[in-house]
Amino acid sequence: MAGRHPKSEERALWRAAMRGVAPLPKHIVAPPTEPPAVADPPAKLAKAKPARRAVPRPPPIVKLPDLAPGIAPGVDRRNAERLRRGERKIEARLDLHGMTQDEAHRALNAFLDRAERACWRCVLVITGKGRPGTSAAGVLRDAVPRWLNEAPNRARLLAIAAAQPRDGGAGAMYLLLRRKR
Repeated sequence: MAGRHPKSEERALWRAAMRGVAPLPKHIVAPPTEPPAVADPPAKLAKAKPARRAVPRPPPIVKLPDLAPGIAPGVDRRNAERLRRGERKIEARLDLHGMTQDEAHRALNAFLDRAERACWRCVLVITGKGRPGTSAAGVLRDAVPRWLNEAPNRARLLAIAAAQPRDGGAGAMYLLLRRKR
């Protein structure tokens, strides 16, 4: 506590505590904080290899399990059920109707990037069901889950669920994003 002088009681307490203590002789030096390094014997130095520089290793690549509607490996059962039932608040929507695959892919990547930066947790992606009167599913409806499992999108997501009819049904999906840490 710089700037404060000890009170008379504090000085008396200090004198009582230090009574009988003698100062060290002048020629004794306080021990070093680290022990001195032990020199290697000359024979060992001749055999020693030159020190290698430590090269930082990249972190190991962890393959995340693929996401699909109904499969939520990183989510507890309660949150997965809330997502499946459409009970989470939808913070943003992306409608891919009328886009080509390239346009939709770019739009999806940009949307998820924006969602991650905005810290949105639940978003809705509308793909459409495909052409009416054909038995085949829509091109975007098949492609979007594949794109969601590609880097960097897979690392952003925790779960996917098919949307409820009020939000687009089979032609849309809810995405649960990871919290930004």
